[in-house]
Amino acid sequence: MTPTRPDGVDGPYAWMRLALSVLLCTMGGLGMWSVVVALPAVQAEFAVARGSASIPYTLTMIGVAAGNILMGRVTDRVGIVPPLLVAGASLGVGYVLAAEAGSLTVFALAYFLPIALLGSSITFGPLMADVSHWFVRRRGLALSICAAGNYLAGAIWPPLLAASIARYGWRETHLFAAVLCATIILPGALLLRRRAPELAAPAGGEMRAPRFGFDGLSPGAVQVLLCIAGVACCVAMAMPQVHLVAYCGDLGFGPAQGAQMLSLMLAFGVVSRVGSGFVADHIGGLATLLLGSLLQLLALVLYLGFDGLTSLYVVSALFGLFQGGIVPSYAIIVREYFPSREAGARIGMVLTATMLGMALGGWMSGVIFDATGSYRAAFANGIGWNVLNAGVALLLLWRAGRTVVAAA
Repeated sequence: MTPTRPDGVDGPYAWMRLALSVLLCTMGGLGMWSVVVALPAVQAEFAVARGSASIPYTLTMIGVAAGNILMGRVTDRVGIVPPLLVAGASLGVGYVLAAEAGSLTVFALAYFLPIALLGSSITFGPLMADVSHWFVRRRGLALSICAAGNYLAGAIWPPLLAASIARYGWRETHLFAAVLCATIILPGALLLRRRAPELAAPAGGEMRAPRFGFDGLSPGAVQVLLCIAGVACCVAMAMPQVHLVAYCGDLGFGPAQGAQMLSLMLAFGVVSRVGSGFVADHIGGLATLLLGSLLQLLALVLYLGFDGLTSLYVVSALFGLFQGGIVPSYAIIVREYFPSREAGARIGMVLTATMLGMALGGWMSGVIFDATGSYRAAFANGIGWNVLNAGVALLLLWRAGRTVVAAA
């Protein structure tokens, strides 16, 4: 039976809404990347160790993680517009507080509460959940495109922020960010006033019920395994993403080269995220997750073998191209294997796990660097976590595959 779709679903309005959501995600994503680029300057000004200087990033990821669940629930009740208005105002206030910080503690708290928890988090998970209600035929592609906004932020902002910090200082750069976020996100939110439709369903079921389950695994167990996979992949992912700028400085190439590499990495990540949507619509989210995990593992191994300037540019581009599709795969898996009425909460939980993985990985890499004096052990640590991620993805794919065979 072909379900009746509410007006706007899969239509031109849905694509317009998706484009605006990508813009807002790109703006909100500034909060997750500005702290990375500012790390060397903040470390120097407050005279702290690399591990301590990584704490603001860790708190930022924890804030985004908690906000994905908290603000996701709020979005389910009141729609996306009120949370987005909160995000625009909070990012503006947060960047002003960070710019005026007199200590690393105040700087870290400014990133944790207004910038991350009440700001950037709303422009990630809640926006993806909102977009998912407007697409059926190309839901995997739409979710991947929306998630690409976070990587567009990583591709656009690091070189601009690095140039601004070099010329004006990190405090003035944070004030610029405050104005930019408030003036774009606040009016942009008002253009999304139309509430997400309640998807119509054929008699006796949902419009897009799960295709099949997992042999021997309860829904709760599957959710836990997806969260473990999310933590593991992002601990591995955090090493180059969080510490690449500092790593290049340690190698003598300078922070500017590191910011350019990070921008290149995330630009290729955008390509990967959009491409993974096409792939997932054909082979499914689980297979896409496993493919991305194995390719990310390969790129991490390459970081251990090459540390020249040109080779680092190449490996960073490959890393972005290989791993960009991993995070949106989790949202696609949720929409494939769980009822749509549970999508918001379950997407929020698994994306929270990925943010916690980024927070843990960013902190662990800094501590390992302080203990060993180099990043080689930190890369090896990332490889170990990546193996865990691939193992979980393989287990879930195997269990799902057994169910398909049994049902055939």
